[in-house]
Amino acid sequence: MSSSYKFALLGGAVLVAFCAGFWYRGPASGPSAAEAAGRKVLYWHDPMHPSYKSGKPGIAPDCGMQLEPVYAGDSDTEMAHAPGIPGAVTISAERQQAIGVRVGQVERSSSTQHIRLLGRVVVDEAQIYRIFGAGEGWVREISPYAPGSIVQKDDLLAVYFIRELLTPLNAYLYALSNRDRRPPDQVNADQTQQVENQIRISEEGLMNLGISQIQIREVAKTRTATALMQVRAPGAGVILARNLARGLRIDRSLELYRIADISHVWVLADLHGREANVVPLGTAAQVSFEGHVLPARISKSLPLFDAATRTMKVRLELANPGLLLRPDMFVDVDFSVALPKAVTIPAEALLDSGLRKTVFVDRGNGYFEPRAVETGWRSGDRVEIVRGLEAGERIV
Repeated sequence: MSSSYKFALLGGAVLVAFCAGFWYRGPASGPSAAEAAGRKVLYWHDPMHPSYKSGKPGIAPDCGMQLEPVYAGDSDTEMAHAPGIPGAVTISAERQQAIGVRVGQVERSSSTQHIRLLGRVVVDEAQIYRIFGAGEGWVREISPYAPGSIVQKDDLLAVYFIRELLTPLNAYLYALSNRDRRPPDQVNADQTQQVENQIRISEEGLMNLGISQIQIREVAKTRTATALMQVRAPGAGVILARNLARGLRIDRSLELYRIADISHVWVLADLHGREANVVPLGTAAQVSFEGHVLPARISKSLPLFDAATRTMKVRLELANPGLLLRPDMFVDVDFSVALPKAVTIPAEALLDSGLRKTVFVDRGNGYFEPRAVETGWRSGDRVEIVRGLEAGERIV
């Protein structure tokens, strides 16, 4: 059997079924008994698709059903525009009950909003140590400490040769020798103070070059100047970066090591929209991760705006016992905020199309007015109304 023949049979069957249905329901007749009794027909509509309306009886073009009349005053089908209220409609009490209309009240109330955010751990910028080269030189030795290693204060990290070190060291040794050459009984108080000042100035100059106090004490003990600079950890922390290799030529612009004390860290989280305006600085919070919960507090520094994400970056500060938190880890941030008194409505009363936010106001006697509103914070099942409604109004 050819495909064209099959399509012809199928089309004939559809036509026969349509005609049979039309014959069964009967053709459109004249005015109904209700109309004859004096009820006025407003229009005819498709009961399967009420949006289709016609000014005369007939058959619905989409499904072939008989059009049914809609009479004036029929509360089950009519939603007339309310006089004197632009855009308002009227719905009878029977119709409201049938479609489940519930009416609430606009309130002026306060609330407590629970906020849960995703945060990222970052290093406290006040706890970062950056070690630069003291001058031109060459790396001689490197310790096994690599990025991620935990070091303690004064741990030896590297040794490099720097010729410029000899001059300030010799000046320091000369000041020490001046103190040693003069017997105490031949030195008056002014001379003693002058010598001690020379020694102190020399030590400060060495420390400004980056020489640790341990190496300074070694030089004072051995009375030997050396061109080998010891790089020691200025404080306890974790190594974030190491830019050295044995035999590498260095200068003052090269950052040798970057070390961070992560016993105290920051957590950055994004606040969206009006949330940033209702979160007080210094608010207590909790940071949770992998079954651990740590107390934190929102910094008193103002949140910074991130143009890429269009959010406000709020910063939390917290202690990091056991160094459980590491830089760039993601954590959950929880805190509660007491919201000020504001005009609020139930969240289910707000119709948000994305372009327009609307609330239907009950004007009494079955009249309902659509009202454009502007919203603020959302807490639980309540939404703040910034503009468009007043406390005490009744809404759907």
